[in-house]
Amino acid sequence: MSVVICVYTEDRWEDILAAVSSVRAQSRPALETLLVVDHNRALLERLTKEYKEAGEVRVLANAGPRGLSAGRNTGIAASYGEVIAFLDDDAVAERDWLRRFAEGYADPRVMAVGGRTMPVWASGRRPAWFPEEFDWVVGCTYKGLPPGRVRVRNVLGGNASFRRTAFDAAGGFATGIGRDGDKRPLGCEETELCIRLTRARPDAILLIDDRAVIHHRVPQAREHFRYFRTRAYAEGLSKALVARSVGADKGLESERRYTTRVLPAGVARGLRDALLARPGGAGRAGAIVAGVLTAAGGYVVGSVRARTADTTFSVVEIEGGTG
Repeated sequence: MSVVICVYTEDRWEDILAAVSSVRAQSRPALETLLVVDHNRALLERLTKEYKEAGEVRVLANAGPRGLSAGRNTGIAASYGEVIAFLDDDAVAERDWLRRFAEGYADPRVMAVGGRTMPVWASGRRPAWFPEEFDWVVGCTYKGLPPGRVRVRNVLGGNASFRRTAFDAAGGFATGIGRDGDKRPLGCEETELCIRLTRARPDAILLIDDRAVIHHRVPQAREHFRYFRTRAYAEGLSKALVARSVGADKGLESERRYTTRVLPAGVARGLRDALLARPGGAGRAGAIVAGVLTAAGGYVVGSVRARTADTTFSVVEIEGGTG
């Protein structure tokens, strides 16, 4: 198994070192760890110097356009593992993270295995108003996903793994979707890839195993409602791009259940807590409603833009590696 960590800023230097250390401490050792630097020469040189004596850690530059998708594609092409795992640069993996991934691939039909991402709040605790149903806003596993090892439509990109043959079948991550450094926090590139994969390989099984755990740092700036709203709007824009690529039926399949079952239950819990004078109940209910409306607004805007503008993205065929 190869591990790819995409990095872009020296501001996360300590986080990057912690992420690499957590991979090197795995109970099931990785074949290699690839640090892919997104168009930042100073960071590239600094990391190259830091790991020059570490044979299992390789540092390389993003060979494609700026952004997370191209960085991941660079890592895939340069890796040698039969399975490629992805870890966020501001997260640390628990000791059995790769072992749990590996167990999922005992079935040859399994093409991807994801895990559970837990938030580490900079302030030390979850803001009282922040609903667990919206933990995806800060890149974490959200309330409403089924527990255990379960079959899913898509894995979540910051804590995921794929067989190399998955990229042979479907190509790499689409550029033009997803994050680009400090620009608007778009996402959904892994959703689009997973849907494309199951179309190319209808027999493919995609899993999430909640025992494959990572801990993801949430900076204080992301604990505020302003970021919550911005990220929800960006998610709507991203979903519009995915729907344009793979169709609304597949692109919004999981979201329909989420908005019709999970979120109403969350609003009800928040209102109940408010009636019982529990801290944050009304705020959580209000945040869920605001998040849904903001994401819906982003989706409408994104859909209109897709129809009226030349909003394009491309899928890269992955070459290289040993798969």
